[in-house]
Amino acid sequence: MSGRVIAGRYELSTVIGQGGMGQVWTAYDGRLDRRVAVKLLRPDHMAAATAADEMRRRFVRECRVTAQVSHPGLVTVHDAGSDGDDLYLVMEYVDGADLADHLAEHDPYPWQWAVSVGAQLCGVLAAVHAVPIVHRDLKPRNVMVRPDGTVTVLDLGVASVIDTDTTRLTHTGSPIGSPAYMAPEQAMGGAVGPYTDLYALGILLHELLSGNVPFAGSTALGILHRHLYEPPLPVRQVRPEIPDALETLVLRLLAKDPQHRPSGAHEVYEALAPLLPTRGTPAGPLDPTRPFLRPLAPWPDRAAPPPPPPAPPVAPPAGRPDVAAAVDEVKRLLGEGSITRAVDILGGILPAAAAEHGEHSPVVRILRKQYATTLMDDGQYRRALPELRRLADDRAAEAGPADPQTLQFRYDAALCLEQLGETAAALAEYRALLPYHEAGQPAGGDPGRAFDIRHRIGHLLLAMGDHTGAHQQLQGLLHDTERVYGPYHPLAAELRRALERQQRMRGF
Repeated sequence: MSGRVIAGRYELSTVIGQGGMGQVWTAYDGRLDRRVAVKLLRPDHMAAATAADEMRRRFVRECRVTAQVSHPGLVTVHDAGSDGDDLYLVMEYVDGADLADHLAEHDPYPWQWAVSVGAQLCGVLAAVHAVPIVHRDLKPRNVMVRPDGTVTVLDLGVASVIDTDTTRLTHTGSPIGSPAYMAPEQAMGGAVGPYTDLYALGILLHELLSGNVPFAGSTALGILHRHLYEPPLPVRQVRPEIPDALETLVLRLLAKDPQHRPSGAHEVYEALAPLLPTRGTPAGPLDPTRPFLRPLAPWPDRAAPPPPPPAPPVAPPAGRPDVAAAVDEVKRLLGEGSITRAVDILGGILPAAAAEHGEHSPVVRILRKQYATTLMDDGQYRRALPELRRLADDRAAEAGPADPQTLQFRYDAALCLEQLGETAAALAEYRALLPYHEAGQPAGGDPGRAFDIRHRIGHLLLAMGDHTGAHQQLQGLLHDTERVYGPYHPLAAELRRALERQQRMRGF
């Protein structure tokens, strides 16, 4: 189904999630030139054929309601509707890892992380329940942890459409929903409310703290039976270091009777607040304590960017990647201003082209050069940087360090470093490049590029607080600019203004 266009606008790319009733795809929004996530649901898999049309109407209505809920912990809903036999929900593409994978990578999960996740989820649930909306399917797979440690809840409103009768079994014998996280009243087909989501929150916290859901089993009915009749295992029996107050809260959330659970998400948050971390340093990206240790802090830098979702390559009838066709498509997209889509195609075709032609072949080098250039045009400097460095190294090995193309790749890499705020690294790279462009070189140098580099060096010195070095750099550049181009050249005028600003600041 890759390549299918939903609603004449969203081109499906790669499956990133799949269940018995639908799939989640990365997709490309051709109208706004952006990457999105598309959830597809099959009404005929969830209800009798006679009820499929009604389900479609309810689905669109629910999505409209949920799209009105504004909270930073909720994924943004862009669009919803039906396409053929499928219902579709278009959401923002969330960078990060879902909570299930996050738990698997950090086992045992620090209890402070569990508290931080729970507190953030309480903020989301409080906003949702105020509408009022009940999520009905809160579980780790529906929670994303972003690189800055904030959590985002997915699938709001979807479960309320498909969960009209949770006790009904599909033809495979599995109940609709997620049995491991179902509250007793939900499993019994009773009325659901905010307390239902609180029970699911208790299951989720128990899983984070103990490593397992409290009620497991080989069949869905067996799991639901345990929800109804068995008490949960207190988490301190598994991990004694967990605070007693946290264990007490989890047990309250897992009360069989909704009236014995906390009164709402606000109360749960107040119980978690004293346990939240108040000092220290985040462990790194995807640390859920970060929003509390450093409120509103910028997202952390990542040493390497996540790989882009692969785009469907343009392929010939034989099924092998057609590099020429992909390049033609990229040119067309760039002509239309669809840079994001062009980036995806280039990133998707590069591995196949390298496998077919060789990593150091002219074809791959041309593609990599176009890829790096397009990434820079799209402002994706962190992804462009390693591509430019590889290109520079390959070209230097072939033609030498003074080759004009080698120098261009290194200059572009320095620009990326500058844009990324890596001031010292950019300054070092510009200084290393400068001698190759100054007069006296065998090729005669490049005065225009030399002046540009000196100008950038002056501004980087200012950024690093070296005002004396910056003044000397810009003053010398002004002298040489006036000598070569005359006093009325635009660069000379800009340098005089910069030096005047420095002088005024010094005298302030």
